[in-house]
Formats: sequence, C-alpha cells, structure tokens
Amino acid sequence: MKDMHGILFAYSSNIRLKELTEHRTASSIPFGARYRVIDFMLSNMVNAGITDVGVIMRENYQSLLDHLGAGRDWDLARKRGGLRILPPFAYAGGRRDSATYRGKMEALYAVTSYISFIRQEYVVLADGDLIVNLPLEQIFEKHLASGADITCVCSAKRNNRHEAEGAFVRLGEKGRVAEVLLSPLEEGVYPCIGVYILSKELLVKLMADCAAYNYVDFTRDVMQRMQNQLNIMAYVYEGFSTRLLSVADYFEHSMDLLRPEVRRDLFSRERPIKTKIRDEASTYYAPESRVKRCVVADGCVIKGDLENCVVFRGVHIDEGAVLKNCIFMQDTHIQKGVELSYAITDKEVSVNQGRSLKGHEAYPIAISKGSVV
Repeated sequence: MKDMHGILFAYSSNIRLKELTEHRTASSIPFGARYRVIDFMLSNMVNAGITDVGVIMRENYQSLLDHLGAGRDWDLARKRGGLRILPPFAYAGGRRDSATYRGKMEALYAVTSYISFIRQEYVVLADGDLIVNLPLEQIFEKHLASGADITCVCSAKRNNRHEAEGAFVRLGEKGRVAEVLLSPLEEGVYPCIGVYILSKELLVKLMADCAAYNYVDFTRDVMQRMQNQLNIMAYVYEGFSTRLLSVADYFEHSMDLLRPEVRRDLFSRERPIKTKIRDEASTYYAPESRVKRCVVADGCVIKGDLENCVVFRGVHIDEGAVLKNCIFMQDTHIQKGVELSYAITDKEVSVNQGRSLKGHEAYPIAISKGSVV
C-alpha cells in the first residue's frame, strides 16, 4: 500500500503494569511466547503493504530500541523510508517544564519536520500497545470509498472491566460517527481501539490547530471537539483486540491464547505477525514431563509438569516442578521441586529448588526481570 504511511505511538505507560514495565515501555512487553506487543500493529502495517513507519518514543524505551533495531525483521530496513525511530525530545519552543508529551497531538507536533516530509497521501495513526490482527488494507479501501475525513477503528466487543478507559462512539447512518464519548455507561456504543486513518493534509491542519490552542489529546480535542465539523466514519472490527492495562490484564489475555479460536484470530496465515528472529533448537520434552494445554516456544527444556502455561524461548524447567496457570518469559529457570500457580516470571528469572508461590487469577504474582527467588 504505497499511498499510506504508518505512525506508531510507543510511549504509552501504565502504573498498573507494575513489574512488567520496570525495564520497558508497554509496547515492548513480551507477549504470546515469542512476540513483543508492538509486533502486532507493526506487522499489521507491513502486511498491508506499508513500507514507511515512524515510531514515536517517550520514555523507558531502551528495550524497544533493542527489539526493533533497524526494522530488518519486518522488512523495513531500507535506504529510503522504512522504519524511523522518533526520539522523545521536546520540540523547539515547546514547554520547558517537561521533555515528555501530554497527548498524541503534542507528540505529533513535536515531529512536525518528520511529518512534513512524508511521501504518502494518507497516514494511519495507531497505538503501539494494541494486540490485534487487523485487515488494514481493507480498512483503507473502505476509508477511500466512504469519503471520510477520519476512519476510526472500533471493536464490536465491549469489555466491562475496561469501561473507564478510552473513547467510545455512537454510530449514525451508514457507519458515520454521530457522537464521541469518554467512558460512557449506556449501551449501543462501540469502543475505539486506537487506530485512525486520515490524509496527511488533514493531519497537518489538525496539528497546527491544536498547537495554536494548546490542545494535546487526539480523542478529546480532535474526535470529540470536531465531531460535527469532520466526516468521521467507523470501521467495526469483529475479531479479537485488546490492550494491556494491568498485570491482571496481561495474565488474562495471555491465557486467552490457550483458546484455539483466539490463536486463529491473532495469528492468521494471510496476515502473519513478525518479530525479531532468535534462532533456537526445537524444545526438548523429557520422557517424565507432562504438558497439558500450553503454548511453548522453541529452545526450551521441559522436564516438569505444566498445565495452562505460556512458555517463552529458552526456558528451562527441571524435573519435579509442578506449574499451573503460569507465564514464563525468556530464559527463565525453574529448578527442581518448585510449585507455582498464577505466576508471571519476567526474563531471566531463577526460581530456586523447592520454592512454592501461589497467586490468584484476579491477582497473579509478577516477578521482576532478573530476580532470584
């Protein structure tokens, strides 16, 4: 899709993610046994034929830089265009009290020079912490056919746990957005998932308008404030989509991957999710091991008992370990006789012999990166 440019906002952060974002931004959280969260929207763009993507950073972004590199694993390492990392520095003439951004519009205005040189006529704005596999090319075609100023991607499904988060839209005739709401209580509205398509020309005008009046938020200051001035259309997506708002969210949606219908939805053959390659041997399952209803990546050594677990690359589980409803990130080592349930270990965690830890589905235990328990 040579006429669309991608911009990802990778600066989102949430204190409820606690240990999971001690060393990284939310977009860089490992997910699904071998991916990072940003892989999903980045792959959505690449699968739609987008060859130029800018990633706006904010803070705590070293892990994300290490993961993305030059974009080679997404075929975005190019002499012209490709992947561009946009650093989180305050723009000249901007606020002196902070070098971080208060909202999407302020972040976009900070990279005005980058946006002004975009070659494509259209831009897709997307949050980098969104887990979804969108038919982005189809959405773009509908945007063009509808004559919309902005196309907002919404989910057909509401999650009552997150009703206080984000924006919602009420639809009028032919899918036009009739009203933009923040945290509504009534039925008949659709949650926005954080993906918008608009022309570069309109984006530049909106950036200038928001900068002139010190408006910083895209949802409130563009979508809601200008809903009667712009032709805003909605694309309602029926498939699986979510974002991680807390440790409990991370656990819940990781466990969703144990359901075949969710895996089929997220990991479509037609729209593959790409990630940074790490060459590994196949996982070794010892004769005495027992593995039931788990997602296991390559490069692991499994000698214990696992049930309802998500296991990342390079994990070692010794004999006698009994592990249920757990998530083990890359290079975790679980020693002999360990008993864990409802636990999340970050990368390079070691749980020593004989330890026993039990969390709860609503309050899973999260162990920080590199910890020894």
